[in-house]
Parts: sequence; C-alpha cells; structure tokens
Amino acid sequence: MNRTTLQGVLLASSVLAGVGVASAADVTLNIESWRNDDMQIWQEKIIPAFEAKHPGIKVTFSPSAPTEYNAALNAKLDAGSAGDLVACRPFDTSLQLFEKGKLEDLTGLDGMKNFSDVAKSAWTTDDGKKTFCVPMASVIHGFIYNKEAFEKVGAEVPKTVDQFFAVLDKLKADGTYIPMAMGTKDMWEAATMGYQNIGPTYWKGEEGRKALIAGTEKLTDEGWVEPYRVLAKWKPYLGDGFEAQTYPDSQNLFTLGRAAIYPAGSWEISPFSSAGLKLGAFPPPVAKDGDTCYISDHNDIAMGLNAASAHKEEAKVFLDWVASPEFASIYANALPGFFSLNSTPVEITDPLAKEFVSWRQTCKPTIRSTYQILSRGTPNLENETWAASANVINGTETPEAAAKKLQDGLDSWYKPAK
Repeated sequence: MNRTTLQGVLLASSVLAGVGVASAADVTLNIESWRNDDMQIWQEKIIPAFEAKHPGIKVTFSPSAPTEYNAALNAKLDAGSAGDLVACRPFDTSLQLFEKGKLEDLTGLDGMKNFSDVAKSAWTTDDGKKTFCVPMASVIHGFIYNKEAFEKVGAEVPKTVDQFFAVLDKLKADGTYIPMAMGTKDMWEAATMGYQNIGPTYWKGEEGRKALIAGTEKLTDEGWVEPYRVLAKWKPYLGDGFEAQTYPDSQNLFTLGRAAIYPAGSWEISPFSSAGLKLGAFPPPVAKDGDTCYISDHNDIAMGLNAASAHKEEAKVFLDWVASPEFASIYANALPGFFSLNSTPVEITDPLAKEFVSWRQTCKPTIRSTYQILSRGTPNLENETWAASANVINGTETPEAAAKKLQDGLDSWYKPAK
C-alpha cells in the first residue's frame, strides 16, 4: 500500500469514526401524546425548529389514539417503557401521575416564569406549591356565527344578553336558518358549550370558581343558577328535534350553512374554516352593557417529564424551549384554536383564531368550574353537570331543581378544606 493510499484509508477511517462519535453523542427524546392528528405538524414544523438550535438532541413524536392514551401511558410508565416526555391532560389525570412519582417536579424549570398561575393551574398541586407540566395550549369558548345569516336578517353582533336574544328572534322570524345549532342528546355540549360558556359571566369567573372550591359559594347561589335560567331560554331557537341531535349533527348543520350561530369551543376553528363559509365569532354576552366580560379560556394540554427518563437534562432543555415564545408562536399558528398559555403575546394569522384570542385583552379568563378538585368523587360533578344542563334546556328540570341536585351530590362527598 503506497503512502497516498494509506493516507486515504486513514482519512476515511477518521471521518467514519467522527460520524460514529457524533451519532453516539446524540440523545433521542421520545414524546408520548394523544394528539395523533398533530403528527405532521410535529414532524414538519415543531421538531425541526428545535433540532436546528439544539444539535445533539433528537426528538421523536409517538402518539397513541386519544381514547387509548391514558391506559397506554399508564401501562408504559409502569413497565418502564414510556417516552422521556409526556403530553399532560389537565387536572386530575396528570396530578395522579405526579402523586405516584411518575412525573418530575418542574417547579424550578426556568421557563415556568413565562406562565401565570391560571395558566399553570391545571398542572399544579392543590396547595399551589408544585407544578409538574409545562403549559402548552388552551381552548376558548364563545359563539361562532355565519356572517351571511346575520347580513340577511340585519343583525349586529350582540354584546348583551338582551341583544343576543333579539338576534335569535330575528333569525327565527326570518325562518331561513336554524337560529342556533346545538343538540342535547350527547349532553356534554349542553354543559361545555352552554353552561361553562355563559356561566362565568354570572359567577364572576375565577372569583366564583375558587369560592365554590372553598365552600363559600354553593351551586344553589344566584350566580350559579342564573346561567341555567338563561340556558332554558335557548330551547325555542335550537330547531326541531334538537333533543335527538348529536354533536356531529350540530357540526353538520352549521358547516352546511343551515344554522346561524354555533355555541363553540375554539377547537372548531380549523374544521369550520374549511367549510367555505364567511364566519365570525363573539364572546359570551354580558348581562348589561358595561359589565365585565368573562371567557372560559380552558387549559387543555401541557408537557411533562417522565421521572424515569434516562435523559432528564436534555428533556429539560426541550421543556424550556416548549416554554418559550418561539414554541408558542409555532404551535398556536400550526393549530388554530389551540391558544398559547405563554404570557408573551403570540401573533396569530388565522382570522377566526385571532378574533377568539383578542378577547383575552377585554375579558377576564377562567377555566371550567367542574375540572379542578370538584369532580373527584361520586357523583362526579362534571358528568352530573352534563345531564343537568341538557335537562334544563330540554325543559324536563327547572334551573333551581338542577342546581339543588348538583349541590346535594357535591355535599355528599366533598368537604371544603377549612
């Protein structure tokens, strides 16, 4: 072998060795999630943005089916085969994992300073002292409307409850559109897009929600009964046979242009926007002009660290990035309707999503009243609220009777901490 050939062989060997060393040094973090619809967004937008600035750390996104996620994740955590990073559902599901030692305490993570207490509330211990997941996104409640329907009847976007019902009356009198698309068969919409949507206006958002947990307010108090009285007035505007109408039925009525208003969660933005309709949105109407506006800006998804991960330091680097304004901007624009919980404002491009998130500037945010602490026992307050809301709209239960049943059920197992 001549000298030139030997040099070539040695050079090739050193290059290959270098490649081997570099790839051996790479750490791969695996993310567990239920958001399998987001696979493409993670692979094409989120992960490349992180890896470009963090050489040596690779990330893979490995989602499960939404309905199977909780069971699959628990099994993997118990078997020691779960990913390094874990998508966290809000409140008790993730809190239980933390209390079992499955999720790392992230209270001291530098990026946590970018989130308010309300943003962190779904992933914080009851005493408020420890946070175990980095908040990623929330969903906002309000009403989506068909602009052409409003133009046809000469309706303005309502700001007060009286104006809201005046618009519904105009739409009903005209007869072209079902005034409002919502059924009660599946029950949860009646609570989630009905009671939890308009309710914070009456129980004053976080003030009332915290008072309910503290036991200083009851579901039979005026602020909790009045939204049921308002819901009961929705019945004449929901169209024939709404009692047998499912959630997909309501979506179809609206996207086919047959209904004028849809009590909504912002997760509807992407599918509704693709229907080709001219759409707008408005927040829950206030009782009277000049009243404080409240919105349900409900924590939906976060990211935690598997306490058994072999790559905790690298995982914390990734979580700090998830807590950054850069991630917030990428995520919120890739998934219109899933809004950043980061304190740094995000510039959103989707016009309907932009409308929803603008309410944060004028309305006080809160989260769904049944989700923190109050649905841990039996009867489960969240599920009972579904039935109560549907019954009130159907006219089979009075607002007062529904509220009393809910409070009696809560009193049977929940004793507020003194």
